[in-house]
Amino acid sequence: MIDVHYWPTPNGKKVTILLEECGLPYRIVPCAIFQGDQFKAEFLKISPNNRMPAIVDHAPADGGAPFALFESGAIMMYIAEKAGRFYPQDLRRRHAVNQWVIWQMANQGPKSGECGHFRRLGQSQGDQSYAVRRFTDEVNRLFGVLNNQLYDRRFLIGDEYTIADMISYPWTVNWQAQGQDLEEFPYFKRWFLELGARPAVQRGVAVGKDLTVDTSKLTPEEGERLRKLLYNQRARPAPPGGLL
Repeated sequence: MIDVHYWPTPNGKKVTILLEECGLPYRIVPCAIFQGDQFKAEFLKISPNNRMPAIVDHAPADGGAPFALFESGAIMMYIAEKAGRFYPQDLRRRHAVNQWVIWQMANQGPKSGECGHFRRLGQSQGDQSYAVRRFTDEVNRLFGVLNNQLYDRRFLIGDEYTIADMISYPWTVNWQAQGQDLEEFPYFKRWFLELGARPAVQRGVAVGKDLTVDTSKLTPEEGERLRKLLYNQRARPAPPGGLL
């Protein structure tokens, strides 16, 4: 059994999509990011970056003690390797997948997150027009990267559906909120619709839908508390007595 410390964000949904595609048993452990669960000591033991998702595999392939892992890209590689699916083993195809997993982690995820942040922020923190334009344009560029890659291939590395596709899909679902026009990217759109029609993708995306919080219904006081919790975080002090 794999415990998935989870909240229904695009980063969490990457992992549940893969688990559904692989048919592996898993258990959702809610990590309520709006309540600060990601800062609790027990969670930091498995995810020192205080971000979800994180997993604990209680039956790792080496037969040893439960194995904890954080960062969604590493989790995707681990689960696919464990299942022996969606992650090619020959050198060329494996590294073709790796480069797209890293592209998603280094480019698509962070830039899409910043785009959403500044587009939601409005003018409450001053003029955000440059940030909105910068990150909306960058997300547009990244949609173009996907569109051009999919120009002459069914999936990101060719005819084979892999974790490269699964990890990239969830951050594209909210294309409208990111200020994008799906019709601008016809090859991406064909891929997007095909993935969205897969039953396992639909199940993975639906995980935790009862956990979502409608931030538009928060009171001003609740909104301010949430901003203080999630935004402008600084370094967490290390405990005394370490190796100095």
